[in-house]
Amino acid sequence: MDWSDTPEQAAFREQVRKHIADRLPAYYRDAAIRLEAAIQPEADWQQDMMHGTPEAQAAARDWASALQEHGWVAAGWPKEYGGGGLSTMEQFILKQELSRAEAPDPGSNGGVAQLGSTLLVHGTEEQKKKFLPKTLSGEYLWAQGYSEPGAGSDLASLQTRAVRDGDEFVINGQKLWTSAGHKSNWIYMLVRTDPDAPKHRGISFLMVDMKTPGIGVRPIISMGWHHATNETFYEDVRVPVDQVVGEINRGWYVGMTLLDFERSNIAGATQQKRLVDEMVDHVRNGDTPNRLGLLRREVADRATEVEVNNNLSMRIASMQSRGIIPNYEASMGKAYSTELSQRIARTGTKVFGLYGNLWAANEPYAPLHAKHTQQYVSTVVITIAGGSNEIQRNIIATRGLGLPRG
Repeated sequence: MDWSDTPEQAAFREQVRKHIADRLPAYYRDAAIRLEAAIQPEADWQQDMMHGTPEAQAAARDWASALQEHGWVAAGWPKEYGGGGLSTMEQFILKQELSRAEAPDPGSNGGVAQLGSTLLVHGTEEQKKKFLPKTLSGEYLWAQGYSEPGAGSDLASLQTRAVRDGDEFVINGQKLWTSAGHKSNWIYMLVRTDPDAPKHRGISFLMVDMKTPGIGVRPIISMGWHHATNETFYEDVRVPVDQVVGEINRGWYVGMTLLDFERSNIAGATQQKRLVDEMVDHVRNGDTPNRLGLLRREVADRATEVEVNNNLSMRIASMQSRGIIPNYEASMGKAYSTELSQRIARTGTKVFGLYGNLWAANEPYAPLHAKHTQQYVSTVVITIAGGSNEIQRNIIATRGLGLPRG
C-alpha cells in the first residue's frame, strides 16, 4: 500500500505543523516546566483546564483557542456547529501531527470526539444548541458512565436504574472505571429505564450535570500511583427528561453510535513509533548503559510491529474516508495496538536495566522521565478497557472469518 500524502494532504500537513510550531504554549512544549510543578510530563489538557495551576489553565485555554481558529478542536464536525468540516484523511493528519509533537488534542476528550459527535447524530436541535458550544469551548468537560461492577465487557447487563418521576428521572446505582470523573463537570451515561425489557432494550442514554446532588466520586489509584479513574455513586439523582439523547429505552443504539467514533487509533500508532524511536535515541546518546546489543532482535521486533500497527490504522482510516464503517477491522486494530503497547513497555524496561525500576517522573536518573516504567504498569489494563481483547477476538472470528459462535 502507498500511504503517501497527496499534494493537497501534504499542504495541509505543512499547515498543521506550522500552526503547532507557532502557537503551542511553552507549558506544553517543555516537559521540564510541568515536572518543576510536580506534574507528570505527559500533557493532560482536561486536567489542566479544570484543576490546573493558573499557568496550566491559561495554556489550556490558549491552545484550545489557537486550534479553534481553524475549527480543529472538532475537526470532523460540520462548520455550522463550530467544527472544521475536514475530510476523514485531514482529520487523521491533524491527529498524527498533534501526537508527533506531543501536543494536547482538546478534541480527543470524551465530550468533543464522542458525546458531541453522537449528539450530531441523535440529539435534538435544542440539545445541540445547549451542549455543543460549551463542549467546544471546554466549559463542559465530560466523563463516561458505562461500566459497572457487574457490567464490563457485557455492558448490557448494567443495573443502574433511572425511574421516571414526572419531568425527571431519578437515578440510583453505581458506575465503575469512570475515567476522568474527577476532572469533568458533566457525564453521559447508560441507565436502565425498563427493567422488564430484554437486556439490550430498556436502556436510555442520559446527560447528567456532575454537580447534581446525590453524585459521589471515589478515586481508584493505579499501580503507577496515578488517579486516572474512579467509582461513581448515584443516590436519588434527579435529571430532567429533556437530557435523554435519542429515544427513551433505546439508548443502547445511541451508546453504540458513540463507541463507533475514534476507531482509527492513528494517534496511538504515532505515539508508539515515537516511544520506540525515543528509547533507541536515548540509549545511544544518553548516560544510560547501552543494552541495545543484548536486545537487538527484541527492539527490532518492536520497530517492525509499530509499522504493522500503523498500516492497520491507515487501513481503517482509508475505509472511513470512503464511507465504509470498520467492523472487525477496528477490533483487529484495537487488539493489536493494546498488546503492542504492553510489549513496547516491557522492552523499554529491559533496555534501561535497573534504571527501569525508577518510576517517579521527576527522579533525575529516570530515563525519559520514567515514561516506559509508567507505561509498564499502566498498560496492564489496556487490553481490558474499551472492550476486552477476548471480546475483540470473538468479533474477528465471527464477523471477519465467518466462524460459528461457540
